This record gives sequence, C-alpha cells and structure tokens, in this order.
Amino acid sequence: MSATYSTNLALELIGTGDQAGNWGATNNLNIGTLLEQAISGYVTQAVSTGVTTTLAMSQGASATARNMFIELTGTGGASTNLVVPANKKLYFVYNNTTGAVQVLVSGQIGISVPVQAKILLVCNGTDIVTATSYMTSISLGTPLSVSSGGTGADTLTGVAYGNGTGSFTAATAAQIVAAISTTPVANANAIANTGGWAVTPSASTLYFSYAGTNIASLDSSGNLTVVGNVTAYGTL
Repeated sequence: MSATYSTNLALELIGTGDQAGNWGATNNLNIGTLLEQAISGYVTQAVSTGVTTTLAMSQGASATARNMFIELTGTGGASTNLVVPANKKLYFVYNNTTGAVQVLVSGQIGISVPVQAKILLVCNGTDIVTATSYMTSISLGTPLSVSSGGTGADTLTGVAYGNGTGSFTAATAAQIVAAISTTPVANANAIANTGGWAVTPSASTLYFSYAGTNIASLDSSGNLTVVGNVTAYGTL
C-alpha cells in the first residue's frame, strides 16, 4: 500500500500491514521532528522587498511551513509576500524585517504584518486571518508608543485626566478654573498675537485681565467693576 499523509500537518500515516520493521523510524520522524515543528518549532525565513516567498508543507519530511513560530528576516515593504499552504494551521509570526510583510495563501488576501510586529495568525483552510479579536483585559508593563507619531508616557497630564496623577478621574471645578486662569487663551482674530486673556479667581471675586493687567472684576453678588470707560449700546 502506498503511503498516505494527514491533511494539515502532512504526517505519514502507516497503513495496516505496511512498513514491517520500519515503524520505529517513521513514528520517530512523525513525533520527534514533524510534530515538534508544529507544536514548538521556531524558524527564521528570509524575505526580500517586492518578492513573493512561498513555504511548502513537505509530506513526511521537515518543512518550514510546519513550524509554529516563524521569524521573518531581510527586507520588507511594498509587494513583499509570504505565501503559506492552505493547510489549517496556527502561526506565530515575528516580522523582524525593514517593512511590512503580507502573509497569505496563494491567490488570497491574507494579513499585513507591520515591521517589528509579533502576531498570532491562523490559516482557516482558505486564507490567513487573525487568530484573536478579543481580550477581557490587558496590563501594560511599559509606556505605550503612538504609532502615528509621538511618544508614550507613564501618566496622562492635564486636569481633565486627574491632574497628572495617571488616573482617569473627573476634573473638579477648582481644577478647571485653575487651568483657565493660568493658561491665557490667544485669539488671533481679536487680538492678533498682542497678548492674552486670563480669568483669575480670588475668594468670591473673578478678575479679568488682558496682557497681565486687570481690567474688570465680578463678585459673587453680581457687582461688576470695570477699569476704564463703559460704552453702552442699549439700556444700562
């Protein structure tokens, strides 16, 4: 009887009455090499920018496509493809190249793996898709980096985020007033960069200043005091 092989991992399946005296060698290969590749194999695979690299699943023999973890090396970027067999299988992919790499089954779309990303993928028998889409929670041991530009931080600053404490508590009224009073708001249309307005609370009175000079005040009883002239355009 001719040899047959398992559908996804291409392990040799010994037929009844076959391979007399050779079962040990075949099973040692299946278990000691091929299954180990599928469960814990770590392999590096070079790719090149603009080139399609195809991995095969060799029947009954060691194969790069059978490994669980594939580290991509070389150069990536536009039109850099890694084609894997249509066999149903899980893959951990580490893109240790200089650009993105598209991992796919031939003729399909697949998933783009960004540079330096480590991702869990699965072949569903037709194409490569992401293996996970949900986590109940996540803990970050280091600050986040912003992929679109900028750097991460251990805490979030500003009164709207807990006054720099790192906790997302609501800002108090006093914190909001303090932020307004200490941060002049420039209005290019009105003052053309000649200074800034500020509102400063003191006890029961609000002081309004322009370019560092108090020009009016309003107390808690509603009394308004203005330094300078008052021009009325209606009933005063």
